[in-house]
Amino acid sequence: MSNVDSFLKHITDGYACKGDYIALGSGMLDGETISDAQVKIPLKTMNRHGLIAGATGTGKTKTLQVISEQLSSKGVPVLLMDVKGDLSGIAMAGEEKPFITERHAKIKLPFSPKGFPVELMSLSQQDGVRLRATVSEFGPVLLSRILDLNDTQEGVLAVIFKYCDDNKLALLDLKDLKTVTRYVTEEGKADIEKNYGKISTATTGIIMRKVLELEQQGAELFFGELSFDIRDLMRVDRNGNGYISIIRLTDIQDKPKLFSTFMLSLLAEIYQTMPEKGDVVKPELVIFIDEAHLIFNQASKALLDQIENIVKLIGSKGIGVFFVTQNPTDVPNGVLSQLGLKVQHALRAFTAVDRKAIKLTAENYPLSDYYKTDEAITALGIGEALVTALNEKGIPTPLAVTMVRAPESRMDILSQTEISSINNSSVLVQKYSQLLDRESAYEILSRKISASEKEAADEEARKEWENERRKEEERLPGRQSFGRRTKTPQDQMVKVLTSATFIRGVFGILSKVLK
Repeated sequence: MSNVDSFLKHITDGYACKGDYIALGSGMLDGETISDAQVKIPLKTMNRHGLIAGATGTGKTKTLQVISEQLSSKGVPVLLMDVKGDLSGIAMAGEEKPFITERHAKIKLPFSPKGFPVELMSLSQQDGVRLRATVSEFGPVLLSRILDLNDTQEGVLAVIFKYCDDNKLALLDLKDLKTVTRYVTEEGKADIEKNYGKISTATTGIIMRKVLELEQQGAELFFGELSFDIRDLMRVDRNGNGYISIIRLTDIQDKPKLFSTFMLSLLAEIYQTMPEKGDVVKPELVIFIDEAHLIFNQASKALLDQIENIVKLIGSKGIGVFFVTQNPTDVPNGVLSQLGLKVQHALRAFTAVDRKAIKLTAENYPLSDYYKTDEAITALGIGEALVTALNEKGIPTPLAVTMVRAPESRMDILSQTEISSINNSSVLVQKYSQLLDRESAYEILSRKISASEKEAADEEARKEWENERRKEEERLPGRQSFGRRTKTPQDQMVKVLTSATFIRGVFGILSKVLK
């Protein structure tokens, strides 16, 4: 058996699928494409998470696009984090160009230009479906992770949430949280100490500063109502294609705290909402997080632990999470170990540090009789990648240098006119465009604070009036200030002389004399 025949059997056996699958491309050996060596990813293992890595310009975004298209065509909804702003073209059909025709002839896969059903979403003021969540929905534990609070501060935050629950104070947005945090150590201090124990003003001060830091990254746009229902991510169109929801994040690249806040809240909400699925024929939803290093670079250990725990558990709900980044080392080892599919595009070795990083990267992939992994990583062309997945039995597939198929949708962004057309026809844009501001903790406590401040002002005015009266009395002895006189001996004489008894006696004497 020749080396090519041996390789073909190796790939064919390793990537054999009895159920439905995604055809990613064809295996390559010694720089040549082996068209019959089809690299297939079983649809049932797409909830086992994955990684798409590679240097800028090597094709990882197009691979993300290809996998998203294939999932959508199989009826699987997809959620994309579009940090660079280059994924919206999925909504429109691509164009078959000579290099695409040549590529697909090599890999023996059809190319049918088409667009896919898309929803455009935003965390900020950009056009699209507005994504929001309330502070109450986060809860004290998740919010503490995001704010990076210690145990004492987390305990105080839990008391704040409990106080709000007990007193029916809705925590909807950040101004609600700030108002309650201030209230529990000022106007409401006595009530809090009586029912919940003492709370340090130093601790609430730290919590307030952490909330302000989050607010400065634009989080006030995210917290509030109408809350987004994650079930709206899991829709299919009338043709059975899964909707591809694209969250446009181009304006929050420099706001990693907001990005990680949103991602963690989304994963937690999906995990809490979705029922257990066990083994699935196909996933309920697949999430792609582009520029994943933005989540991990500035995340606290507590936040990383929370993300790792959710990634470990969410697969059983039928949800797949894929991280897209330049280097696998951008992803913490605890998360990396959970990723069943790995697609590694080229890395470039310009320095000794680069070469060391490539050797570490190569250790994340299975050993192969056909490649030296560290050398293969640097020799990959654009649109080529090292691939290993899980087969239908959950066993890692052989490592395969793969020529990846081209996206069938547009490999460019939408025009503003096209964006407006998608948004104007979206039922979700209409649903979530309304901004609700119902009565919550801010309004209720603001009235209490105003009443308390008025009462304090009235008391201060009364004391000031008393002081002024006392000063007046001291200034004019023998007289009562403000128009009132104090009693004197002359006053007593006048009272006697004008009494009825005295007058009757005088008139009686006079009448006797006159007789």
